[in-house]
Amino acid sequence: MNAPILPGAEPWSHDGGSSGALCIHGFTGNPSSMRGIAEAFAAAGFAVELPRLPGHGTTVEEMMTTGWIDWTGEVEAAYQRLAARTERVVVAGLSMGGTLTLWTAAEHPEVAAIVCINPAAQPQDNEILDMVRGMIDEGTEAIPGIGSDIAKPDVIESAYAATPLRPLLSLVDGINAISPGYGEMTCPMLLMNSPQDHVVDPAAAEFLAASYGGPVERITLERSYHVATLDYDRELIETSAVAFAERVLAG
Repeated sequence: MNAPILPGAEPWSHDGGSSGALCIHGFTGNPSSMRGIAEAFAAAGFAVELPRLPGHGTTVEEMMTTGWIDWTGEVEAAYQRLAARTERVVVAGLSMGGTLTLWTAAEHPEVAAIVCINPAAQPQDNEILDMVRGMIDEGTEAIPGIGSDIAKPDVIESAYAATPLRPLLSLVDGINAISPGYGEMTCPMLLMNSPQDHVVDPAAAEFLAASYGGPVERITLERSYHVATLDYDRELIETSAVAFAERVLAG
């Protein structure tokens, strides 16, 4: 029996015009962190899909049984639902949602544009992976959570209190699998990242920008930490993402 979905963590879908926006949340988070940007796209006339990734928005125990193949499967299903009722699709994601945004662009060259917010995009070396594997071998299945890296006081992200290690390894495997293909991606990208990010090294954004094959526009989120979609730069992110998508689609 599946655990109940946390309040506010439900997936969200919206019917709009001929353009669609697929919005993807991050690792151990849930759709609530991307709900604002999803609603901004909807208000601009876009059809929207905001899926809840398997294992997220319920319990960390449920997440421990999931991995990259489950998350990409849900993103693919949401993309197909959106593509079936629109002519062009843009994809936007936060953190692991940014990773999955890049995966979607690789799988679907017809994607019109992508928006990556503090994306987990840089491959990890074997030293770090071996350390995590060693922790698992010694019986550690989770470490303290990474949620709520937010500068704005009194804003709490709905995220797990623990970080499950086996799914984390699966995410890293996913990053390592797609990163060699960044240079072959050609759709326009809006890359927004926080210099003060305590979850994803800001160097990941530099790596992505340097290796990406298509045109890249950048915005620095000076006032926000990792979960920038809920932080001081929330409005900047929402308005910039919609304006970027509209500009690309009108071109």
